[in-house]
Amino acid sequence: MTFAELKAIADHEVATTLDELPDELRALAERIPVLHHHLPSAEILGEQFEPDILGMFVGPPHSETGGDTNDMPSQILLFLGNLWEFAEADRQIFADEVHITYLHELGHYFGWDEDDLAARDLD
Repeated sequence: MTFAELKAIADHEVATTLDELPDELRALAERIPVLHHHLPSAEILGEQFEPDILGMFVGPPHSETGGDTNDMPSQILLFLGNLWEFAEADRQIFADEVHITYLHELGHYFGWDEDDLAARDLD
């Protein structure tokens, strides 16, 4: 499957997921861009992430007021090549995993830690 095809599926899944959110969460979620990458770069991975990472939230959570203009803006990164490989090239599993990964990273934007995410079955 091409990157463009994976991106189309991911875009659809993110839009569908947004539509399913409660109004107050949807309003917050609509503010944060979702960027698609085939694979994470070495700069993104740094020394703390594994190359097979599925997604990542970067920037300050919505509750933090960004006073430092050097802060990276909040955004969600989805690594479509890794998600496709994780799904073992199954379109439905890929879509389901985009949904889960997007919600997981969105949870970080909401300020939820790993325990909060696990309590919501988003770990």
